[in-house]
Amino acid sequence: MQTTSSVHATEALLFFTLLQLGIIVLAGRIGGAIARSVGQAGAVGEIIIGVLLGPSLFGWLAPELFETVFRSTPPQPLTILSQVGLLLLMFQIGLEFEFGHLTERRNRAAVLAVSVAGLVVPFALGLGLAALMPQAYVGTSNHTAFAMFVATALSITALPILGRIMIEFDLTRTPIGVIAISAAAVNDVVGWLLLAVVTALTTAQFSGGGFALNVALVAGFAALCWWGLRPLLVRVVQHQMRSEPRLSGALMGIVLCCIFAAGMATYKLAIFAIFGGFLVGVMLHDQANFVAAWKERVGHFVNVFFLPIFFTYTGLRTDIGSLNDGNAWLWCVLLIAVATLGKFGGCYVAARIAGLNRSESKIIGVMMNTRGLMELVVVNVGFDLGVIGKELFTMLVLMAIFSTVITSPALRRWLPGIRDEASMREAAVS
Repeated sequence: MQTTSSVHATEALLFFTLLQLGIIVLAGRIGGAIARSVGQAGAVGEIIIGVLLGPSLFGWLAPELFETVFRSTPPQPLTILSQVGLLLLMFQIGLEFEFGHLTERRNRAAVLAVSVAGLVVPFALGLGLAALMPQAYVGTSNHTAFAMFVATALSITALPILGRIMIEFDLTRTPIGVIAISAAAVNDVVGWLLLAVVTALTTAQFSGGGFALNVALVAGFAALCWWGLRPLLVRVVQHQMRSEPRLSGALMGIVLCCIFAAGMATYKLAIFAIFGGFLVGVMLHDQANFVAAWKERVGHFVNVFFLPIFFTYTGLRTDIGSLNDGNAWLWCVLLIAVATLGKFGGCYVAARIAGLNRSESKIIGVMMNTRGLMELVVVNVGFDLGVIGKELFTMLVLMAIFSTVITSPALRRWLPGIRDEASMREAAVS
């Protein structure tokens, strides 16, 4: 009897998970198509659709149907699928970039300047903003942890979404693209380390010595991967691609195991599993045949199936109706303004100091201000830890959406300026 009951429970879980997945995938495709039709990146539409599938719209219009579809079973299946999807997406982002541009001194200087400014300026502004926020938005009695969390949330750049936007604009193998993605990667690694500090503070387990050890272990792991594991993995990939250029099942299995193992390692190093995927992607970014074969056989499935799941998972926790008075909306607008000033303004000034022209600096600033996916990951962690309340969670989600929505129009407007200034320099030389 107990076995029969267990089978029925499993079948019910499968039924509702499949129902949710069907709705999510279809809605994600519709949202992406609508976004592209109005000049936005497809990911923007997927993020907004994910929010609309939550209590902000679907749950408000049809509360009983919403409860039946998304609350009839535990959320764990969607949660795990979303995290696996993020891991694979980060691997693909790592594959897309040509880091050879960083051999130029000008580009290295720009990455350093933008990375530092993109962390320090929004972090400082975030600390100041957190000190002024009403107690109602604070989810913990530890105000230090709360302030550090807000500052960290404002310092994050959305590496995966930024990568997808740059792919759509064909910026991935340009110097400015590599500067932006490299600075974003540095920002996010430091951001995850800061998030680990917030977690430790919240759970009363923070240790200065332990944190320093984690930083050293992260650096050591990255060095081991690049100089120890990369040559071996590259040899395996090249051998397999010679025998079967369309990406064999054996090679796909080997690479997936490497991604999962790296994710497990970075999780243990307290910077979360998704950076393991990015690191493996970077290790193989110069294997052009493999990159093309992976994109053809695996890449589209990851983007179509896995990624919208995470957006919907976040949307299920976002309730715009929780901002139910003018004061809450004023704080939301202030949060968005401070976040934009810190990230865009700080990175623009840093890029100018590093020698980039106005158009290049504006492009760097707006790309670094893109928060999308990574911001959603961070605010979910903060919400799970109890550091922030529901209202601030919603504000941060709206800030992530705003900063991502403005990226494509800004790039469309400012990218021609790079070409114009390049043409003027060529004319001056000749």
